Amino acid sequence: MTVQLSFPPLLSGEQVANDAYGHALRRATEGCDAGLIVYDLAANQIEAAIVFAPEVSLTQAVAMLPLCEVGFQNALGALAPPEVAVQFDWNGSIRINGGLCGSFRAQASTDDVGAVPDWLVVGFTLPLYPVDDPQMVRMGHQPDQTALYAEGCSEVLPPELVEAWARHSLHWINQWDSSGPKGLHEQWRGLIHGIAEATTMGNRSGKFIGIDEHFGMLLRDDTTTHLFPLTSVLEPAP
Repeated sequence: MTVQLSFPPLLSGEQVANDAYGHALRRATEGCDAGLIVYDLAANQIEAAIVFAPEVSLTQAVAMLPLCEVGFQNALGALAPPEVAVQFDWNGSIRINGGLCGSFRAQASTDDVGAVPDWLVVGFTLPLYPVDDPQMVRMGHQPDQTALYAEGCSEVLPPELVEAWARHSLHWINQWDSSGPKGLHEQWRGLIHGIAEATTMGNRSGKFIGIDEHFGMLLRDDTTTHLFPLTSVLEPAP
């Protein structure tokens, strides 16, 4: 069913039947206008992705990933019951009330961190019902996994969530343009799951002690602090 969503000025929408992220990538490589939001409102999950046309290097432009995550948290926070907690793993996984619930992903036209990308696409997938039972909200088979409607959010309508995500993300884009990344950095850091806890990245293990000015992970082991740049979570350029 076609659902026409309403987006703020400078943003436009395009509905697809599946793989909103892949469609956004194709539209980006074709040279579509920045601000295109591709969305798929399936019966059991939401997919949405936005196309950016950065004017800064990839090292700075990758801030659009945490920016879209903060926009998502603001959007769901406004629509869901107040007791629902939204967090993110540093690599983009979404957590609702502590359980894994979909994820964000991103890709740019280049892997060169010093180059200005022609485009950058950021998207998310959010399950509405548990994977083991798409019709009934039953949990327990995968205790670390959850779904939106299993967390007391059954009144959150997918069209409203995507529209709210667009509005809140645009707000943060304007903030980032006018005031730089400081405010976004503070907001995102407060939403990151696992800070001050032991974790493993690649072949290194240690304590996740925080994020640097470009949103990279700081991992402290017994001898030194290692930096994992946020660009390392981007999917390979085409």
